[in-house]
Amino acid sequence: MVSAFVSSTLFLASYVTYHTLAGHKTYGGGGWIRVLYRAILFSHISLAVLILPLSLTTLTFALRGRFDRHRKIARWTLPLWVYVSVTGVVVYVMLYHGSSP
Repeated sequence: MVSAFVSSTLFLASYVTYHTLAGHKTYGGGGWIRVLYRAILFSHISLAVLILPLSLTTLTFALRGRFDRHRKIARWTLPLWVYVSVTGVVVYVMLYHGSSP
């Protein structure tokens, strides 16, 4: 789990650095696909903001040996972390491979 946390932290740092330097891309699709894209993007961003304190808290409890508290919060952290990871890939595919320029 520490490796997963470190990998996610490195990805976040590289993502923020890239988008700070390169800017952003606007979604080019339309119709109901655009609505779907925005719904996925909104849920991804909202939960990505939430996952940072959740993952830090979960990791802190584990490292301090507070496994009772770790298990309680990890039940929420893991599925949300997986959702954010999967929707991140979905947003990328829709933005860079599924829309017209």
